[in-house]
Amino acid sequence: MTRGTLRALVAERQRQLAAAGLGANGTVALRMPPSAEFVAVLLAAWRSGAQAVLLDHRLTAAEVDRAVDRLHPRVLVGLADGRPRFEQVPGGAAAATGHALVQLSSGSTGPSKVIARTAADLLRELDCYARLPEFPARGERTVLLSSTVHVLGLVGGLLHALHAGVELVVPQRMTPAGILATVAEGSAPTTVIGVPFHAELLAAAAAPPELPQLRRMIVAGELVRPQLPAAFRARYGVPLGTMYGMTEVGVIGTDLTGRHHPAVAPVHGMELSLSGGELHIAREQSPYLGPTDPTRWSDGLLHTRDAALIDDATGLVTVLGRRDSQISIGGLKVDLNEVEQALAGLPGVVEAVVVFADGAIEAYAATAEGTCSPPSGPGGAAERLRDLLGEELAGYKLPRRLHLLPQLPRTATGKLLRDAAALRRQADAAR
Repeated sequence: MTRGTLRALVAERQRQLAAAGLGANGTVALRMPPSAEFVAVLLAAWRSGAQAVLLDHRLTAAEVDRAVDRLHPRVLVGLADGRPRFEQVPGGAAAATGHALVQLSSGSTGPSKVIARTAADLLRELDCYARLPEFPARGERTVLLSSTVHVLGLVGGLLHALHAGVELVVPQRMTPAGILATVAEGSAPTTVIGVPFHAELLAAAAAPPELPQLRRMIVAGELVRPQLPAAFRARYGVPLGTMYGMTEVGVIGTDLTGRHHPAVAPVHGMELSLSGGELHIAREQSPYLGPTDPTRWSDGLLHTRDAALIDDATGLVTVLGRRDSQISIGGLKVDLNEVEQALAGLPGVVEAVVVFADGAIEAYAATAEGTCSPPSGPGGAAERLRDLLGEELAGYKLPRRLHLLPQLPRTATGKLLRDAAALRRQADAAR
C-alpha cells in the first residue's frame, strides 16, 4: 500500500469513526487482526484526537466484554468480511487522561495492569530505535511476524516503519515456507522481527533458500534458548539479535549483533537498577491507569518483576526470568493467576492450581463431587471443564493438561501446593 493510498483510507476511516460518535478526547477500542485496516483505523483514531485501546483479536467474547466494561470506550471496532465494523458502546466515556495508547497486559485482573502511554513516550521509544545502527532504516525492509497489537510489533514494527520510511511486510502464512518466501520477495536489506518461537521454526527449516537480502532476525518477548542464536546463524549466516522490553515502556535493552547474548545493552536514556535482584526502571510517572500496585511502581521506579544481573563495568543487563506468575507461550504473555481464577470459577470447581512446567501450562482442580478423571478423553469431566474454560479464555491461555483430583495437596501451613512434580505425582496416584 502506498502512502497516498494509506492517507486516503485513514481519512475515510476517520469520517466513519466520527459518524459512530468518536471525537476529540474520545476513546475507541480496536479488536482487529494485523491488517491494513487495523493500521488505518488506529491512525484515524489518533488523527481524531482520540485515545486508542488495543485488544487482541484472539480474545473471546467474554474477555472483550470484561475489557469494555472496565475501560468504557465510546466505540468498538472489529473486522467483518475484511471491513471494519464500528459499534457505539452504551455508556462509553471520554478519555479520563491524555494518554494516546491503552493496552491490557495479557492476563490482567487488577487495575494496575491497565497500561497507558502518552504520544511523547511513544516518540521517545521511536527515538531509541532510530539510534540503533543495526535496526532497519530508510530504504530497508522489515518482515514483521509479531502482532501489531503488542508493543514490539506496534512500535518496533509498524510505527518505526512509518517514522523511518522502512518498507513493512507481513507474511500471509506464518509457516517457515511462508516467512522465507516473503523474505525472498524483496531485494532490499531485510530484517525479520518476531518472537523466539519464530526463530526456532526458521532454524529448523530444512534446506532454506539463499537469502542474500536477509540482514538479521530480531526476537523479543521471552528468554531465548541458549543454543538458538548459534543454530540460526549456522542456518542463515546472519545474527539472531535479541531485545528486552515491556508493554509499560517499550524497548529496554538490545543485542542486535548477537555478540553479548544473553546480555543486552540498555537503550538511550534508560536508567536501570537492581533491588533484591529485581530489575527496576526509572519512570517519573506510573504507566498504569487507576490505582497502582506499589509493588509494580513506586517512588519513581517501575518494578519489572524480572530477576536480572547488571555488569558494573559494561552496564550490560542479563535478564534471568520472571519473578511473578506471568509467563510467555510463543511470545504471548499469560498470567497464570488469571487462568487459575477462571478455572476456579467454573461450575463445580472448588479450588484450582495452575503451574507452568516443561514449556506448557498444566492445571489441577478439585470439584464438589470429588471426581477425578484422566487429563483428556471424549466426554471426560476434565475435558468438559477445559471446554468451558475455552469459552472464557483465549486458546493460547488454555492448559495443555487439566487434571481432576479428589482434593488438592497443601503445604504444612495450609497453602495450596504449587510444586509441579508433586502435583503430577498426586494426579498419577489418583488415576
